[in-house]
Amino acid sequence: MFKPDFVVHTAAELDGIRVAAVAAATVLEQLELATRPGLTTKAVDDLAGALISSQGGRSAFLGYRGYPGQICISLNDEVVHGIGVPDRIVRPGDLVSLDVGVELNGFIGDNARSFIVATEPSPDAARLLSASEEALMAGIAAVRAGNYVRDISAAVQSVADRAKLGVVREYVGHGCGCKLHEPPEVPNFVTRSRGPRLVPGMVLAIEPMFNLGTHKVFTESDRWTVRTIDGTLSAHFEHMVLVTETEPEILTWPKTRK
Repeated sequence: MFKPDFVVHTAAELDGIRVAAVAAATVLEQLELATRPGLTTKAVDDLAGALISSQGGRSAFLGYRGYPGQICISLNDEVVHGIGVPDRIVRPGDLVSLDVGVELNGFIGDNARSFIVATEPSPDAARLLSASEEALMAGIAAVRAGNYVRDISAAVQSVADRAKLGVVREYVGHGCGCKLHEPPEVPNFVTRSRGPRLVPGMVLAIEPMFNLGTHKVFTESDRWTVRTIDGTLSAHFEHMVLVTETEPEILTWPKTRK
């Protein structure tokens, strides 16, 4: 049986996805404001669970393929999938990446961002954070009906190349909406395949993951936490974006932003 390589959501589904996406964005915004030196990563994870519940949802990550946390909290050289633990303390100057997924009424919101805690970033950290967020917005600008997934990938990679950053290969963006991971995959680097053509109704989670050094990573013994192989800093930004007939619609803007 033919398996489609992308999902086009109905108007009713998009209504539900928008609500879940705003919930996820609201939790991420509140969690970033609450993350401060002295907290354990487990305390941040617990707070995330409470904030998700306050939105009427549940964690889209907890239990997914056995994942044990409410969110992913990754520090410094941790790229993605860091697990909150009671003996890891957030310290001034840490680069923290928060990845928040919310399931609400059968729909999914998924977003991420990285930031430095309590101090100004070093020049290298500032370059990493600025380029990673710029790449996210460049990728979003390429979300146009008639373009292909590879156009998004090229836009993201071009920013990394200019900033001389490593682009993680093993983890990529994806479709999202009724399930956490839907087709298609959205690489942050150019591949041979141009991928599916973008059509209105597709929802894509675009998520650059850039490293200060090499693109190479490894997975810790906990089978989840992914680190840079050379110990350099990593940053991760993510938005869910709807393909429309005109401008791309960013679904994971908090209500406080315009």
